[in-house]
Amino acid sequence: MTNYFECRVSYDKTLESGAIKQVTESYLVEAMSFTEAEARITQQMQPYMSGEFSVSAVNRRKYEDVLLDDDRDKLYHVKLMFITIDEKTAAEKRKPSYLLVQARDIADVLSQVEILMSDSVTDYDIVSVSESRILDVFVCNDKAE
Repeated sequence: MTNYFECRVSYDKTLESGAIKQVTESYLVEAMSFTEAEARITQQMQPYMSGEFSVSAVNRRKYEDVLLDDDRDKLYHVKLMFITIDEKTAAEKRKPSYLLVQARDIADVLSQVEILMSDSVTDYDIVSVSESRILDVFVCNDKAE
């Protein structure tokens, strides 16, 4: 299973006006541990900043899948509920699952989720879709294809 960590970084950013302002931004990093996530976000961000820099938070995110497409500009959190029936009690069970989807808008998100789930035999509901504060995603490039 892939581990994703949301890293919040604070740093001095040079604005278009030339002024320097301290900002806090969120990024998603694929890593094996909290320590690796902090090291990877520091390495990724270092070329883009000068002055003060700190990783203010690292939190594990339980995404079942992250759908990225460089032609799309926004990231959205998607919560799905998988619906199953308990064979013994005939009661409906609902299990949450989370996705991060890069899309143009909510309609594009829904379209991408439908394509992803087209081969699924399990019933599901899309419970929520919300725009994420995550600005970018850094995945490991050393996977065997």
